[in-house]
Amino acid sequence: MGMTTAVSPQRWELARDALRTGSGQLRSLLVSGADPRLMATRHWSVADTAAHVLWIATMYAGMVDGDVAPDPDSMLALTNVDTIADINAHMLRHFAERRPLVLADRLEDAVGLILAGSAQLDPATPIPWLGGSRVPVAGLLAHLVNELLVHGWDIARAQRVDWPMPDEHCALYWDLFFFGMLRLGYGTLLNSAQRMPRRPIAVRFSSAYTPDETVALSEGRARLVPPAAGYDARVTFRPARFNLMLFGRVGTLSAALRRDVVVGGPRPWLLPSFLRVVHMPNNAVPT
Repeated sequence: MGMTTAVSPQRWELARDALRTGSGQLRSLLVSGADPRLMATRHWSVADTAAHVLWIATMYAGMVDGDVAPDPDSMLALTNVDTIADINAHMLRHFAERRPLVLADRLEDAVGLILAGSAQLDPATPIPWLGGSRVPVAGLLAHLVNELLVHGWDIARAQRVDWPMPDEHCALYWDLFFFGMLRLGYGTLLNSAQRMPRRPIAVRFSSAYTPDETVALSEGRARLVPPAAGYDARVTFRPARFNLMLFGRVGTLSAALRRDVVVGGPRPWLLPSFLRVVHMPNNAVPT
């Protein structure tokens, strides 16, 4: 059973501000007149990428209002980190809108519904999510912020324009969404097809924008452990570049050389085994 943790008013307001800002910036990209057929990722055009973000925002608007929850037998409920790509492909086949101005308007509407619907909620309120997991409502907003920032980066890259990714906004993905989900219960979401390590591995995550947290992987499950617990590897990261690295947008070597991600600890060589299991979906940019 998961445990709830209070979300401070400051973090909640930051999440709401980041959602407003990120959606506004993505809207500006979509209405700029650039060719929506440009490839933003290996498989998705600019229009496809925007449609993907809109689908998530629309689903989250329903989740915040309590109108949408994954059916126990649905693709959403049965997915894990290795099959999210199948859901994305399925939804894009059934979500036909690709006109940038329409996508921009609908995204603005969906974000408005999310902000209005969540305004009176306790930000720690658990929301049923993918793979039988639960996330705090603040984490739901933080996840959408990350979608806006990472896919906005894809679209801006395709258009060859700058794209701001504030570290304080990118950090919300960690303390509000990812760690929040570990506290509440991740269901089958991290049930990776990768073979589990033979020995327990604990990794401490540290940044200037989040509290230090240690995630232990043992007996086939990942869980947060107390701050005083030991760890094998320590990852010190700058949130914007770390998120881009984990989602396949920038290379591990590049992030390390720029010291955006620094790995230390008594047994840092165990980190790759940990990340083979506790990893993020990867819809990388074109090579």
